[in-house]
Amino acid sequence: MSDPDFATLFRMAGVTGWLHVRDVDSGREAGLGADVPVPLASVYKLPLLVEFCRQADAGRLDPTTQTTVTPDQRVSGPTGLSAMLDEVTMSLRDLAYLMMTVSDNTSADVLLDRVGMDDVNTMLDAFGLTGTRVLQSGRAMYETMELDTGHGWPYLDPEDISRMRVLDPARTNRSTPREMTRLLAMIWRDEAASPASCAWMRAVLNMQVWPHRLASGFPYDDVEVGGKTGSLPTLRNEVGLVEYPDGGRYAVAVFTRSFGTAVIQPRADAVIGTAARMAVDHLRR
Repeated sequence: MSDPDFATLFRMAGVTGWLHVRDVDSGREAGLGADVPVPLASVYKLPLLVEFCRQADAGRLDPTTQTTVTPDQRVSGPTGLSAMLDEVTMSLRDLAYLMMTVSDNTSADVLLDRVGMDDVNTMLDAFGLTGTRVLQSGRAMYETMELDTGHGWPYLDPEDISRMRVLDPARTNRSTPREMTRLLAMIWRDEAASPASCAWMRAVLNMQVWPHRLASGFPYDDVEVGGKTGSLPTLRNEVGLVEYPDGGRYAVAVFTRSFGTAVIQPRADAVIGTAARMAVDHLRR
């Protein structure tokens, strides 16, 4: 049975899309451009989370360690510590929770400094995820956008957007849809870290607050959806895991780039859930 016509679906929503879905247990898969390198945007926080947990498992860090984040450490962003004004003290694992559930850029950068970018990439190599690389912190991504365009947010001019390094997978945090579903499957099969750490990562991913992308395709009380979004000018991404009450588990990675530059594009958000649902339905037939 051929895969659904994902390309037409994406085009009708005003985006170019790349997708991969895998049945975690059987290995069956469906996709479009599954091996094309794509910019991760905030999806880079998923491999960072995995390496954080692996270092905790190895005793290299204590996830309960209290860390004080000062105003000068804050990174641009509308959520979490990034939107706060005063000094905050919390544990490393609570920073990880904010990094994943509300995509807090400040929490991510504090953790990246603690965990180490080189260690994240070494872990990816060990997993055979050689197409996935973390090359920039959140602060670096925002700084390059300002340098490339000569101004700050918002970025609406197509010429400005064409100059952005953060939209070029060769020069920013990158992966492929297939590698992201492989990493997710490893988390759900207790292979990415210890069983206890994988269980905690699954719980955190299931607490993500954004319902408008991947979760919108599965609006059922008995279907659980966990994920991590990523957004940059013209980019809307999400990777996650869809679990059915019959035990079916499906790792999903959807990356899109919109034809237009508008900040608010509901169709571009919603097509992530629609494409994921089409792919999962295809695998469940």
